Amino acid sequence: MAYNVDKSDAEWREQLSPEEFQVLREAGTERAFTGEYTDTETKGVYRCKACQAKLFESDTKFHSGCGWPSFYQPLTDTVEYLEDDSHGMKRVEVRCANCGSHLGHVFPDGYGTPTGDRYCINSISISLEPADNA
Repeated sequence: MAYNVDKSDAEWREQLSPEEFQVLREAGTERAFTGEYTDTETKGVYRCKACQAKLFESDTKFHSGCGWPSFYQPLTDTVEYLEDDSHGMKRVEVRCANCGSHLGHVFPDGYGTPTGDRYCINSISISLEPADNA
């Protein structure tokens, strides 16, 4: 797929830390309960760490207890979905539609949410732009 942001691995390595590169560009996963945004309740917009595309509104974030930030819905057309059969599981990978960076996975077990979905997102894949308090 052609992305709006298209960089070589060398360019991504210059921009991202080794840990960010491993998750965002190599579809890695940070350890559960270690991410910066797991328990954050700050209002704002979550953006892709690699390209700064807007991905999730804080109003769709919820505490799922899974160990990673959870959202029940992305902003319109901001993510793409790929089948992921790695690690002996059938999952749906979530990537940034703007640059193709790996964000996490989506599961149909977001009980009590408006969509029934749980977007399980690596904190290292996103950055929070706090809402303007002015």
